[in-house]
Amino acid sequence: MTQSNQDWMQRRRAAVANGVKQTHEIFAARADNAELWDIEGRRYIDFAGGIAVLNTGHCHPQVVAAVQEQLARFSHTCFQIVAHDNYVEVAEKLNALAPGDFAKKSVLLTTGAEAVENAVKIARAATRRSAVITFTGGYHGRTLMTLAMTGKVNPFKLGFGPFPGEVFHARFPNVLHGVSIDDAKASLETIFMNDVEPSRVAAIVIEPVQGEGGFYVAPFEFLRWLRGLCDKHGILLIDDEIQTGAGRTGKWFAIEHSGVVPDLITTAKSLAGGLPLSAVVGRAEVMDAPLPGGLGGTYAGSPLACAAAIAVIRTFEQENLLERGRVLGEHLMKRLHDLQQAVPAIAEVRGLGAMVAFELLTADGKPDADLATKLVKYSLQNSLILLACGIYGNAIRILVPLTASTELVDTGLDIIADGLRELSPAIGKAA
Repeated sequence: MTQSNQDWMQRRRAAVANGVKQTHEIFAARADNAELWDIEGRRYIDFAGGIAVLNTGHCHPQVVAAVQEQLARFSHTCFQIVAHDNYVEVAEKLNALAPGDFAKKSVLLTTGAEAVENAVKIARAATRRSAVITFTGGYHGRTLMTLAMTGKVNPFKLGFGPFPGEVFHARFPNVLHGVSIDDAKASLETIFMNDVEPSRVAAIVIEPVQGEGGFYVAPFEFLRWLRGLCDKHGILLIDDEIQTGAGRTGKWFAIEHSGVVPDLITTAKSLAGGLPLSAVVGRAEVMDAPLPGGLGGTYAGSPLACAAAIAVIRTFEQENLLERGRVLGEHLMKRLHDLQQAVPAIAEVRGLGAMVAFELLTADGKPDADLATKLVKYSLQNSLILLACGIYGNAIRILVPLTASTELVDTGLDIIADGLRELSPAIGKAA
């Protein structure tokens, strides 16, 4: 029986399509909370969390127990054929958790891209309009519609066009890279002048913190202005919380930090603790716009995933994980700001709650993707699973489970500091 990572990589290359990238050439054998062991028995600290999927950690006992209990009852019905109580309970909980003092409804789906695409469908049905505006650097999924909405070509869009029309990209505020809030506002007005009239725009879609795009936080001032712009023109504001939601930022939905109330919210990732589940939640009258049969999916709202989601929400309440996210975020920011003082390559440390990243630039101020790649490789060699992100691939994001101990987090941060000390030229003693 094949037992080495190298042997499995050979089998993988022969059997799996080349388009499926693999950042780390290891294969998991087991995992617990914020630690993972590969098939060769090596242990790693997990700062990736399956790309923001494991806010409650690997194999949380409550999640495992809930899934096992549900599996013993039944694994699948297709909610559109025979309903199950877990689906309804998850919808009720999401309706209660979403901001806004108005009636809400939800639809459960399977993937983040599916949620975003259905949010667009719902917005078009509700407004009888067709155009959609998103932002540069945004990432919304891998279906053709969500790729059209995504504001980054390489590698997501390469070779896959043409994409659906009537999707327009405004500039996302990003002071580090020369885009002010006023520049972002002006870009929307330019779209209205040159590309599509506001009365034909169904929705504006924004991530309150760009995920794949680099963990840039949307300025609260800009989000409030955007809400006013949508209200002025009868446009629906869709809040894409696929990566930011389920408590990552210290609130259940990241947009709550700004006080802005969107019309629709998409959520997925950590919602079900590792099982595939996504949702669109929003104003009841908007959610009810599609006719019966217009929404759904064979696996949408899986009984197993819904059972896991109920356990995740209960775990957040019982273990006070929203507060833990805020405390963990403050700790990460302090450690990284201290490190920044010793490492000139760290141009910026940013984030919201425990959704934290730092960006690496060369001495002449250019994105340093090479250093980011080397740091990710160094970290793996030293038993830390780490991910880069950003338009230029030069940002390092930290998505450690909120349930991780501070001691384990500090061990991971020490590995990052040691790596930058070794890899980055002309730096002092790393913090």
